[in-house]
Amino acid sequence: MSTTHEVVNQAPPRAGLNEYLINPALTEAVKRYDAQWAADRLSAVGSLVGQAGFQRDAELANTNPPVFSSHDRWGHRVDAVEFHPAYHRVIGAAIEHGAHTSCWSAPRPGAHVARAATFMLFSQIEPGHACPVSMTHSVVPSLRFSPELAETWLPRVYSRAYDPDLRDPATKTSAIFGMAMTEKQGGSDVRANTTRAVDAGDGTYRLTGHKWFCSAPQSDAFLVLAQAAGGASRHGGRGGGLSCFLVPRVLPGGDRNVFRIQRLKDKLGNKSNASSEIELDGTVGWLVGEEGRGVRTIIEMVGQTRLDCVLGSAAGMRQSVAEAAWHVRHRSAFGALLVDQPAMTAVIADLQLEAEAATWTALRLAAAYDSDDDESVAFRRLATAVAKYWVCKRGPNHAYEALECLGGNGYTEAFPLARRYREQPVMAVWEGSGNVIALDVLRAMAREPQSVEAVDRELASALGEYPAFDAHVAATRALLGRAAADPAAGPALARRVVEALALGLQGAVVIREAPAAVAAGFVSARLGEDRGLEYGTLDPALDLAAIVARA
Repeated sequence: MSTTHEVVNQAPPRAGLNEYLINPALTEAVKRYDAQWAADRLSAVGSLVGQAGFQRDAELANTNPPVFSSHDRWGHRVDAVEFHPAYHRVIGAAIEHGAHTSCWSAPRPGAHVARAATFMLFSQIEPGHACPVSMTHSVVPSLRFSPELAETWLPRVYSRAYDPDLRDPATKTSAIFGMAMTEKQGGSDVRANTTRAVDAGDGTYRLTGHKWFCSAPQSDAFLVLAQAAGGASRHGGRGGGLSCFLVPRVLPGGDRNVFRIQRLKDKLGNKSNASSEIELDGTVGWLVGEEGRGVRTIIEMVGQTRLDCVLGSAAGMRQSVAEAAWHVRHRSAFGALLVDQPAMTAVIADLQLEAEAATWTALRLAAAYDSDDDESVAFRRLATAVAKYWVCKRGPNHAYEALECLGGNGYTEAFPLARRYREQPVMAVWEGSGNVIALDVLRAMAREPQSVEAVDRELASALGEYPAFDAHVAATRALLGRAAADPAAGPALARRVVEALALGLQGAVVIREAPAAVAAGFVSARLGEDRGLEYGTLDPALDLAAIVARA
């Protein structure tokens, strides 16, 4: 071989690793939040997603994105979305291992935590498939509003089998769910929806309208918002108004429902996942919950998917810092390994602090869903929105900084961080972008003051150890007081309020649960008076080597 092509000083492939066992923040949080019983299962998932073959499937699913066909070769309308076989292998494995609904089908202490960790491990390597996995998980609380529908669909939702064929639901043992809320004229303002639903008099409704975003249109069924016509309702409730409906792709008996895919969205990232516009024209749907209570019904699904946005962003941070740390541990420059050079040590340590705080916060939130006592319900109402805002917004710049650690390699599509950089923004956009979430936090504070009290107790649990954290909590309480005292001025303070709450929440869980080096590093880097604005501006007096070792 020509000496000009001798390959030296390049990191070996990062494969053949157990992504669960080598992630100390995740393994420690699983143990702390009552899910250690799932350690062997999680280790099996960690080994699977760490394999070169699984990573190759993740790449293929993104470089061969879904293809839409409106008609077949003979001119029949089919509205089909075709995926590369690699995508089916990835999502099939995720469902087989319970990344979708294991916490619902087999409830026990720590079940939501175990499911969250499973979801994160799969999302770390291939995030696009996580969209339908998340929606299938999240649909369960909404379906329970209608016992008859739940009886029909929940056993299929709980199934560990993956069957992508669209056919009569009675012939399938499993089902994947999607959702369609937003419309082009309203976006996040779903009450502006114009899709109409008319009672057909046979226990079903006929829906007509256009949905601007329909996630995973290849799914078996969807929750859809539409305006019911009103008048006396046979289903109870007030009658009329924005309502929630279950819309299957295939009707009982095998006929196709009217579900016209107009196009697939050409997105910045999330390439392996199909997102679409759809038109409904006399489409058959079943009412879920009560007429006029559509937001109340589907908000249960939205809350769960917001949690999964936090989980997905944290998983992305883990991928980013792990790839960066692998590279700098194996590459030398100027006479030393990159990881041992102080400037790079600080960057990797800072990236790890961000990933650790996100991971601990995500699993703390998941643990709050393992109990329905008043304290857990109040805590997760506010904390989920706060964490969704902050963790998801931190994702893109974290991915960029990790990408830069790889130099030119990081900017190429041959390495996974370019894909991750394009992926991270979607978690901040989906299920409520920044202002929507911030205003939702203000609404929760005003309508559910017990949620503020629950989060404040969480902050108070870590007081007395770090003066900078104590000062931050005092400042946060003062800011909350300002927002509460003048509701009209609240929206102008909304982002400040959420940021302060998020940093306090992360600080509290890290101080209580993470190793001392991580806690001290987080408080200094995120709450200290001399904190920097970019990653890598850490106080050299911190135990950076101990933090880097966890990456």
